[in-house]
Amino acid sequence: MDTRAIYPGSFDPVTNGHIDLIHRSAAVFDTVVVAILHNAGKTPFFSIEERTEMLLEAIRGIKNVSVTSFEGLLVDFVEQIGASVIIRGIRAVSDYEYELQMALMNRRLSNKVETVFMLPAESYSFLSSRLVKEISQLGGSIHGLVPEDVEKRLSSRFRIK
Repeated sequence: MDTRAIYPGSFDPVTNGHIDLIHRSAAVFDTVVVAILHNAGKTPFFSIEERTEMLLEAIRGIKNVSVTSFEGLLVDFVEQIGASVIIRGIRAVSDYEYELQMALMNRRLSNKVETVFMLPAESYSFLSSRLVKEISQLGGSIHGLVPEDVEKRLSSRFRIK
């Protein structure tokens, strides 16, 4: 049986922590769909198209991983694409509390979907897209925190004119 998992998130921008979880997930599940959430209530830094491009570049060569976007309820999208697992990354206890609440709500909405919590490598346990954007905006180095393409894009966005 083909086990299809979905790794949802904003990926604004994708970090090496995200990439680490994608690699780990690809080793466990037959198919992994990285799904970029389109949240009309938030103004993302990068467009869906840019985030898709960055993710596709970062996962090039991982054969069982694809990238798409969605809006609406995650469990509806999971069922729509025939997945049975939601992958969520946990960096700290604070992540766990939030993710547990979301997992339980998703279970209530659909008993056909399981949530799997995965830990990133220790070297990425502090990393978030928010911190990456903040460091980049303030002129700090994000080298090694994000894929090279993302580093270039952020650098060009925050270059002082």
